[in-house]
Amino acid sequence: MPLNRSVLRRSAAALGATAVAVALASCSSAPSGSEPAAEADPDAAVRVGLVLEPTSLDIRHTSGAALEQVLVDNVYQGLVTRTPEGEIMPALATEWQISDDGLTYTFPLHEGVEFHGGGELTASDVVASLTEVAQDETFEGHAELAGIEGIAETEGGAGVEITLAQPDQNFLFSLSGPAGLVFDEGDATDLKTAANGTGPFALDEWRQGDGITLTRFDGYWGEAAGVAEVDVSYIPDANALVNGLLSGELDAVTPVQADLLPQVEGAGDFEVVRGRTTDKYVLGFNNTAAPLDDVRVREALRLAIDHDALVETIGQGVTQYGPIPELDPGYEDLSDVAPFDPERAEELLSEAGASGLSLTLTVPNVYPTSLSNFLVSAFQDIGVELEVDSVEFSAWLNDVYTNGDYELSIVNHVEPRDVGNFADPDYYFHYDSDTVQQLYAEAMAATDVEESNVLLAEVGRQVSEDHAADWLYTAEQITALAPGVAGFPVDSLNARLPLAGVTYTGP
Repeated sequence: MPLNRSVLRRSAAALGATAVAVALASCSSAPSGSEPAAEADPDAAVRVGLVLEPTSLDIRHTSGAALEQVLVDNVYQGLVTRTPEGEIMPALATEWQISDDGLTYTFPLHEGVEFHGGGELTASDVVASLTEVAQDETFEGHAELAGIEGIAETEGGAGVEITLAQPDQNFLFSLSGPAGLVFDEGDATDLKTAANGTGPFALDEWRQGDGITLTRFDGYWGEAAGVAEVDVSYIPDANALVNGLLSGELDAVTPVQADLLPQVEGAGDFEVVRGRTTDKYVLGFNNTAAPLDDVRVREALRLAIDHDALVETIGQGVTQYGPIPELDPGYEDLSDVAPFDPERAEELLSEAGASGLSLTLTVPNVYPTSLSNFLVSAFQDIGVELEVDSVEFSAWLNDVYTNGDYELSIVNHVEPRDVGNFADPDYYFHYDSDTVQQLYAEAMAATDVEESNVLLAEVGRQVSEDHAADWLYTAEQITALAPGVAGFPVDSLNARLPLAGVTYTGP
C-alpha cells in the first residue's frame, strides 16, 4: 500500500518520539574531476520513472501510496508536513501551540498563500477542509480526525484553533497526511482528474495509463521549485523502468529492483543510492478464514520462513519480526518470536490437523516473482502447497483490501507508524484482539511520549506473538539518478516524494 495508504489507515505512534536518523549508503557515485560542476538549470525539466499510478486523483476519497507520492507536498499542502526523516514541521501554518492539557492546538497561517486556481488561502478554507474530513466518514482519513471536537478561526482570521475531545499523540502526525490537506472552499475543480492546491507545483496534465506532468507554480508562497517541470512516467515493469534510465529517456527512477543494479552500475556515471525506509513487506493472513483462524497454523507458516535467506535472495532490506519497524516509535527486536524452525512448523501443523495444507497467495503483479517463489519453496518444505495468484493492483485493492476475499497476501505497507491497523478488526487482516485494542488506545491517549512508546512496544509484541501476520522484511529504497540530478529524495519514510528541492543541470 500501500504500498500504500491504499492499504493503510494512518495509525501513528507518539508524536515527539526520538528523531529518526536516516543513513544513506551510496553504492556508486558520479565521478569527480577537475572540471567545475555545471550549474543547475532553473528552466530544466526532470523526467522521473515510478511504478504505481493513481487510479483517481481525488486524494480526499481515494487511498493509495501513488496519490501521496505525487500530490502531497508537491501539489497539496496541509497545516504541517513531515520531513523525509519523519519530523513534523510547519507548512501552511507558521508554527503551532498546544495547551497544557493537550486538547487545544492553535495554528497561525502564512500570509499571501495562493491556490493554483487563483484563490487566496484563508482560515475559512482550513476550517472547511478539516471539518469535512472530521464529520464525513466517506473522506479519507476520517477516523484520524474524528476526535476533533471543534475547529474555528482565531480572532481576526489569521489562524485556526482546533479542540480535541481527548489528548491524541497521533494528532499532528495525522494532520501531516492526506486527512490534513487544505482545499479551496467552494472550488468546483473535478478532483478526480484535476487538482487545485497551494504547493510548489501545479498539476499540468494526467495522462491516464502513462504519466503526470507537474509544472512550477510561479505564485508559490515559499521557495520556488528547483526545476520548471517534472514529467512522471508510470512503468510497472522493473526492467522497462531501468531501461528508461539507461536509454536516456528518464533522469531518475525509483524503486530499482536489487537484481537489476548491476545493469545500472555498469552503464556509466549513474548514481545509485540506498535509502532506509519503514516499508514493510507483509505476508498478510486472513485471520478469520480457516485454517488461518488457528494461531498454530499462522505460527507454522512464520516458522517455515528463513528471513535472513529471504533478504539475501531479494538483495535488499533488513529482517523484521513484528509490526513496528526499527525507525518507528515502539520498536523492539522480536526475532525470538518466530525464528526459522521448519521442524517445529511441521509439528504445529500436525497438532492443528492441517497437514497436507493447500493455500492461495494473492499478490500484486508489481512485486518481484522471487518473493513469491521463495515462499512457495519454503512452504513446500513443511508440506504446504502454495498457489500464487498474481493480480493487477486494482484487483488486489478490491478483492483483498476491500472485500477480504483471500487467504494469504503480500503487499508493501509503506506508511510509517501504522501499527494501529492491528487494533482495527475491520482492517483486511481481520485480526481482533481486545488486548491490542486497549493497549493501542492507551498509547494514543498517553500524555507522556515515553509512556506511549512503552505501550506501543507491548502492542507490537502481542501482535507478533498472536502471529497476526508475517513481516517478511523492511525494504530499502533504491534510487538511480542520471548525472546532473541533485536534491532528489532518496528516503522512503513517508509515502510521498517531495520534488521542490530537485535541481538538474540538464541532459
